[in-house]
Amino acid sequence: MPPQTSQPQVRKNILKFLKSFLGIIRILQIVFGAGLWVTIAANKYEGSIHFVLFVAVLFWLLTLALFFLTLLDKQDLVPLLGGERWLCTNLAHDVAAAVLYLPAIGVMIYKTDRNSYCNLELYKHLCLYKVYLTAAVFACLCCLVYIVSVIYGACRKCRGEQTVI
Repeated sequence: MPPQTSQPQVRKNILKFLKSFLGIIRILQIVFGAGLWVTIAANKYEGSIHFVLFVAVLFWLLTLALFFLTLLDKQDLVPLLGGERWLCTNLAHDVAAAVLYLPAIGVMIYKTDRNSYCNLELYKHLCLYKVYLTAAVFACLCCLVYIVSVIYGACRKCRGEQTVI
């Protein structure tokens, strides 16, 4: 039977993760991802924006799961992906997110450009230019923090480390 962890030790582990580089990056991924999908979902959208919303919500949920599993130090409970594979699991997640955010950025830039005509003060009709521009910025920020996370995880893996923090 494994030894029980004391309450102060659990708090210490939580604070250690929250102050770590990966903890801060995960929080940024969650905040930027939520900003992206809330911006899109709160407005009228159609067509290829569905893909952007899919990517944003999927990776927001997956990142949230990784964040809480790592925060609570429960990664050993994840079958096949936890334990000593947790760093590789995080790295694979971050690579997939970065790769899928790239076309999402392209879609948002394309939609922003297509709606740039209505970025005039005198234009009185519904215009999604600012919504698409905001979503494009959030998509770029998301991709950036996932790429930073990939670099961080890859460096840890190359050094032979097995943990995410």
